[in-house]
Amino acid sequence: MSNESQNIIVVGGGPGGYVAAIRAAQLGGKVTLIEKSKLGGTCLNVGCIPTKVLLHSADLLEEANHANDFGINMNVNGFDWRKVLKKKESISSQLVNGISGLMKANKIKVINGTAEFTSSNTLSITKADGTKVTISGGKIILATGSVPAIPPIPGIKDNENCIDSTGALSLTEVPKSLLVIGGGVIGVEFASIYSRFGTKVTIIEALPKLLPLMEGELTALLRSDLESKGVEIHTEAKVHSVESSPAGAKVNVESKGEIKCFEAEKVLVAVGRRANTASLNLDKAGIENDRGRIKTNHKMETNVKGVYAIGDCLGEVMLAHVASVQGEIAAENAMGMDSSYNGKTVPSCVYTNPEFAGVGLTEEKAKEEGIEYITGHFPLMANGKALIMNGGTGMVKVILGKEFKEVLGVHILGPRATDIIAEGALAVGMEATIEDLIETIHAHPTLTEGVREAALAAENRAIHAINKKVEGREPRLIKELVL
Repeated sequence: MSNESQNIIVVGGGPGGYVAAIRAAQLGGKVTLIEKSKLGGTCLNVGCIPTKVLLHSADLLEEANHANDFGINMNVNGFDWRKVLKKKESISSQLVNGISGLMKANKIKVINGTAEFTSSNTLSITKADGTKVTISGGKIILATGSVPAIPPIPGIKDNENCIDSTGALSLTEVPKSLLVIGGGVIGVEFASIYSRFGTKVTIIEALPKLLPLMEGELTALLRSDLESKGVEIHTEAKVHSVESSPAGAKVNVESKGEIKCFEAEKVLVAVGRRANTASLNLDKAGIENDRGRIKTNHKMETNVKGVYAIGDCLGEVMLAHVASVQGEIAAENAMGMDSSYNGKTVPSCVYTNPEFAGVGLTEEKAKEEGIEYITGHFPLMANGKALIMNGGTGMVKVILGKEFKEVLGVHILGPRATDIIAEGALAVGMEATIEDLIETIHAHPTLTEGVREAALAAENRAIHAINKKVEGREPRLIKELVL
């Protein structure tokens, strides 16, 4: 292998880019990583990690407020928001510093600057100090991530009280009221955070349900839980405009044929994210894209030989763990290996309380694709560990092929769902069957027992809940404990 073929240029230092850089270095590549801001990208700095710190703080506050239920005498004297933010910054900084250490350990050169193509294999880098350098030759991996999408709603850009997810992570005070435009993952997570810190939260979602891509039956349960905790939710509602008001902002919403007005101190615009590729000058390189969303094959290579793209800049599945895996695939192919990306086992996670996670087909998707299936359900009110942790709120649902009873999907609403879903991902990836789930002995008392019980329920064999046959339908569970 020539020296030139070992040269790898990675543009973007987020969870896709830095992983790609490390993997290429492991394989003997001479790697240069270009990052315009901080290593770790959106995920470590203004996304996944800081959001989860705020969520954990909210969890602790909620647990403390309910400690008396378990015989722990505790008086909660509010919270210190400045310390919450300080903890958020501390954890993000620790992880970012860790990435810097990994770059040094793997002998990866890091350039702080912004890259753009001047030809199909040449990049011009504008450094932080304004100087420019040109890099060419070798292979290029694009990992520039995404930025919040701002919808063309009149008044949003002109109102300083309209914020995106980055702004929601840096509020100096907890707002008295918050209106969230968008009922996707970002909007629902921030609703879960701020409602537990005492904010009056309203969610406006244009589609018929929250979290449109998640399992519908469990989404409905999550909505009920959020509403029981004081979150006001309006679906099939469209925001027409935003105006200034003494409260902060007035949001005009069309719902069921009439215009309703909502006032809030802050308005969180959480309608999704878009590929961050505007500054790359893709056309100069001849890289095929759809309005900035880069197109690749299963090897993560673009139409330009030797140029790869991964993660959010593809505009498809915008998840950190997807970017990381695609980063490994791209690096391996850039270094001469033959690797392919398969998104079959990608789990989707929502860090609300209770948590929500799913992998594989939802029931709605199975119907859409004409796949014959059966389902198994297990309510977590019949699981001892869940009863201890959150009163048993939630459910485990499995989707199985009707003929061979292979695992097509696993969906969980409940405590630690985002951890437990790995078992579902493994089952989907291995094309495990219902018997594989049933024959695997699950420890007691654990939340993972719910996965086995849901599989048992698909055959009307659930042990710890009453099975109920309904003519013409698969066995379902009624929410009663067997005593």
